[in-house]
Amino acid sequence: MPDSIDASDAMIDNWTKRLEENAARYQALADRMQGQSVTERSKDGTVQVTVDSRGLLKNLVIAETAAGKRMAEVSAQVMQLVQRAQARIPELLQQAMTETTGTGDQAAVEIVREAQSTFPEPPPEPEPAFPEPDRVRRFLPEDNEEQPPRTPPPAPPQQPQPPRRRRPVDDDDDDFGGPILS
Repeated sequence: MPDSIDASDAMIDNWTKRLEENAARYQALADRMQGQSVTERSKDGTVQVTVDSRGLLKNLVIAETAAGKRMAEVSAQVMQLVQRAQARIPELLQQAMTETTGTGDQAAVEIVREAQSTFPEPPPEPEPAFPEPDRVRRFLPEDNEEQPPRTPPPAPPQQPQPPRRRRPVDDDDDDFGGPILS
């Protein structure tokens, strides 16, 4: 019977040791992920976003050159960049797990799967809904040679103004333009 008690104690000690090692590895993973962030920038460089490892927006930079864009276009760029940055978090987590906990652990696999469902790949970039400034084409009369030159419309006839009547000057008015009391 003493052998079975010693074996039980050894088994419990072994479990405790493995649990402590796993806890230390997962704590190292948590510490590593805590300081991680992902930054994405628009193709034209006018918008840049940074999200932390939890997917929260930590920094947004909009360049002065974005002032010429429509606000709907800029806001769409911001949202698309945030989604792109968040979609990189599972990859970042996978890399950190490989270096800290290993990839064979079922809990690690579940954590990555959960991150992938929380931060899926963003939809493909839509074609710009707004034309780029260099694509705008103005069609003015001088652009079309078939159109005859425009002559200004004739001025409307002026109607004669009725003559203004002047008030007779009266010396009793004391230079005020008329009597005070009528």
